[in-house]
Amino acid sequence: MAKTKSVWFCSSCGNESSKWMGQCPTCGKWNTMVEEKIARGKNAGESRRGFINVTTPAPASLREIALQNESRMSLGSAETDRLLGGGIVEGSLILIGGEPGIGKSTLSLQIPLQCPSVRTLYVSGEESPRQIKLRAQRLGGNDSNCYVMSETLIENILEKTKENKPDLLIVDSAQTIYSEGIESSPGSVSQVRECAAMLLRYAKESGTPVILIGHITKDGMLAGPKVLEHIVDVVLQFEGDSRNTYRILRSIKNRFGSTSEIAVFEMTGKGLREVTNPSEMLIPMHEENLSGIAVGAMMDGTRPFLIETQALVSSAAYGTPQRSATGFDVKRMNMLLAVLEKRAGFKLAAKDVFLNMAGGLKVNDPAIDLAVVSAILSSNFDFAIPAEYCFAAEVGLSGEIRPVSQIDRRISEAEKLGYKRIFISSYNRDGLRKYDKIDIIPVSAITELCRQLFK
Repeated sequence: MAKTKSVWFCSSCGNESSKWMGQCPTCGKWNTMVEEKIARGKNAGESRRGFINVTTPAPASLREIALQNESRMSLGSAETDRLLGGGIVEGSLILIGGEPGIGKSTLSLQIPLQCPSVRTLYVSGEESPRQIKLRAQRLGGNDSNCYVMSETLIENILEKTKENKPDLLIVDSAQTIYSEGIESSPGSVSQVRECAAMLLRYAKESGTPVILIGHITKDGMLAGPKVLEHIVDVVLQFEGDSRNTYRILRSIKNRFGSTSEIAVFEMTGKGLREVTNPSEMLIPMHEENLSGIAVGAMMDGTRPFLIETQALVSSAAYGTPQRSATGFDVKRMNMLLAVLEKRAGFKLAAKDVFLNMAGGLKVNDPAIDLAVVSAILSSNFDFAIPAEYCFAAEVGLSGEIRPVSQIDRRISEAEKLGYKRIFISSYNRDGLRKYDKIDIIPVSAITELCRQLFK
């Protein structure tokens, strides 16, 4: 007979403790211990062993294991297939996380609608089959091979999955399903961890790939224990601002491919549309030259972007100058302003500075520093930078222009979009091939940049 016992779990890392503690001894975070009632004993896991054949494989020599390519299945989306490394691997468990309303359910439902050759079972614990049907009609596509079910009990889900035998299983979401073998509410640490482990066992034993949708916390982390990210094979983060149209699907963990890939989508009235060339959409065309605008060549993973940087510098109206940045780190912007004042002699301490990255994207690439500095100087002097200029370099604390990685790809992207001049670090010009349609302007310091731009 199974015994019920109260155990404390860390909601951040999943560490188990017999008593409450203010600070988790494993991850060091405070006030993350939550109480769960679990059943332990010989009958505790009886419900989940009834439909899964638990067998212990014999040890095999590493030399005797045959090496072969993983069998992959296309999801009908070129961007998603490229992000996964060529398609979804059979028997893999994929976790897709994102904020509420960002489009996780839309993305997961578009997969079977765009790929009717794949027999898909879509299980939702948040919506009824009628709601799913209404959303499928809005998205369009072929729904002849997509089966839906509204269920939250993991034992019933796996039982119906064995009967239906789909090629792909989609579960929405991890926080709504639960197991009857665990005496805790859905979404708790023990429920999320156990249900994910049961889905992983099913995927590995049957060879059926499983896509699991997950929520994120207010800190932007995947909800549930940290061990959930260790259980799954692939973790994809769906990012973006729900007030803007662009979404980024980023690979955080991938056991079968690279983690330096991203896929860009645009939210439309008929669902998510793939954006094959994001640079053309992130650089809006203006009817006239405006001051405070500079285009930077950034890299997100292995994909180059050209993004418009907008700056506004004005006199402080209320005495205390304001510093605000959208899509860019405010602390880094303050550092660049200090460099301009200390190393180049520009008096910006008594002025308001506002910075914005077009398209609602968040930029972390240090190569955008030169574009930020150029946009701030352009707004301060009220002098428009020519529209055919582009920037790609990092700015150091001593005012030097530092080199950045993958400069060839940045220059090629700027040349492809018709830019005539690109400003890079003088330390980056060695070994570069010759470009026919774009001039490379090497600069070594902020003062040299000012002489080149505002001469």
